[in-house]
Amino acid sequence: MLCGLLQMLFPGSSRGSLSDLPARPMDSPPGIRRVLLVHGIYNTYLGNLKRTLESQGWQVYTITLRPNDGSVSFEVMARQVDAFVRANMPGSEKFDLVGFSMGGLVCRYYIQKMGGYARVRRFVTLSTPNHGTVWAWLSGRTGVKQMRPDSDMLRDLNADAGELAALHYTSIYTPLDLTILPATSSRMPIARNVVSWVPLHPLMVWMSSPLRAVERALEE
Repeated sequence: MLCGLLQMLFPGSSRGSLSDLPARPMDSPPGIRRVLLVHGIYNTYLGNLKRTLESQGWQVYTITLRPNDGSVSFEVMARQVDAFVRANMPGSEKFDLVGFSMGGLVCRYYIQKMGGYARVRRFVTLSTPNHGTVWAWLSGRTGVKQMRPDSDMLRDLNADAGELAALHYTSIYTPLDLTILPATSSRMPIARNVVSWVPLHPLMVWMSSPLRAVERALEE
């Protein structure tokens, strides 16, 4: 999200995105484990995580939020997740959900406000600003403003965090994060909080240590 922060401050230089899977139902043979990955602001590349999980037998789905620059509310972004799930994973079979940075909050909104808790089995976040980040004060975009510490949206989500208690919820973060400030914003009382000593925020979806931590969390 370091590149995302720079683009938030200096828009107009966004990167290419990982294409969505086709918007059609995909039948899973019995025993297939399904996981949906949700990216952060600007940083839509989750290829390393996708390959890591696929190598372990996971059926991996990805979504590209549009727009992905924090200019729309979390409700708008979470509705995209809800629509994607209904189109690609219909029925009542549960799946696992992984969100990176802002994507973790999008996932939380889907779980807590849109009934996603009924479909999600395991929930993993990577460097998600559960209590906000001070950098969000530098932008007036709707979604970015909602990531300001003590914003109305975050107060509402955290007051209603009991919806996450029934899930296998793991929050992975690095104390060295300079994008999520303070880095402890990623910690949640009801989550299993896992420290991964990664030097930069964007490397949380590149380096082997946090990727293996995601894998272990999904195996539990």
